[in-house]
Amino acid sequence: MDALVADGLIFPVVILAVLGFLVPRVLGRFVPEGVRPLMLNALVSTLILFVLSAFTFFMLYLGQGVRAEILLSSGLLANLVYFGRLGLASALIWAPIMILSLAGLPRKWVKETW
Repeated sequence: MDALVADGLIFPVVILAVLGFLVPRVLGRFVPEGVRPLMLNALVSTLILFVLSAFTFFMLYLGQGVRAEILLSSGLLANLVYFGRLGLASALIWAPIMILSLAGLPRKWVKETW
């Protein structure tokens, strides 16, 4: 178990799972009630979580001792593609939790009905 935590597997998964739950809930406070705003919340949450997960992987590389100059030396486009692919792959972790979080939002609606 210590090897999983030491290699950085558990911590990022927990962070991404918590973000997958919290981002739609926080956005739900600012978006009006209704089905279309709920779909807008889903779209914005997906984009935010994609960027946050790519940034999380960038920070994990820095945390493992890779210098930022080495990471950024391959160019902006190469980094966007590489960390974007990692962010997209991490959707396996945060997307199901985000969908469940979005599905729970209509329970709190006062003016609109599902």
